[in-house]
Amino acid sequence: MKIKIGNYPSRLTCDIHTRHMEKKYGFMYADINKAPTPTRFDNFVEGIEGSMQSVYNVFNWVWFDRRKQKINVRIDRWDTWSMDHTLGPIILPMLVQLKRDNHGAPNVDQADVPKELRASKKQRVKYNTNGTTDPNHFKRWDWIMDEMIWSFEQKCRDDWEGDYYKYEAVDSKDATESESLFGLKLVWEDREGQAAHQARMTNGFRLFGVYFENLWD
Repeated sequence: MKIKIGNYPSRLTCDIHTRHMEKKYGFMYADINKAPTPTRFDNFVEGIEGSMQSVYNVFNWVWFDRRKQKINVRIDRWDTWSMDHTLGPIILPMLVQLKRDNHGAPNVDQADVPKELRASKKQRVKYNTNGTTDPNHFKRWDWIMDEMIWSFEQKCRDDWEGDYYKYEAVDSKDATESESLFGLKLVWEDREGQAAHQARMTNGFRLFGVYFENLWD
């Protein structure tokens, strides 16, 4: 497999008014309830930005907006012999980077997270009414991300099942027929632990599918 995906095409933008307002007032001006009354100079800078952007938009239409993101993908035949294992090492670092650089969180289904992270009925009504988030809003998304990351970490481990059983070498004269074949004897296994491990992995992959369209920053 060989994949090369270029950066998103850029376009010309003029943000002198935006930078002027942020430098002068900070981010307060973005909140209409806290925004100060703009001065004549503020309005003048805004007018310049609008005029310059109109000129920029001509160049954007002629050239910049016509460019497309470069995507080249070559799949080898062995990449689909075990496609889940092929995709695991690709998806895992992307999830790690997304969580590290993330600046927001989607609305998570309450049933997908532990009870201690769920919002109360009153908090859910408040969110549906005016969008006010509860204290665990971002913690729920972090938990979802952690479960997805953990599941793909396990998928990248070919030997995770070995955490739940142990074999020892066996003397051929004391071995059963199957033990003689491999020269090993099972001395310990934890089937319940292995099943719980697999169930958690499966749930992490389910969450990946459920929130696939929320994997953006």
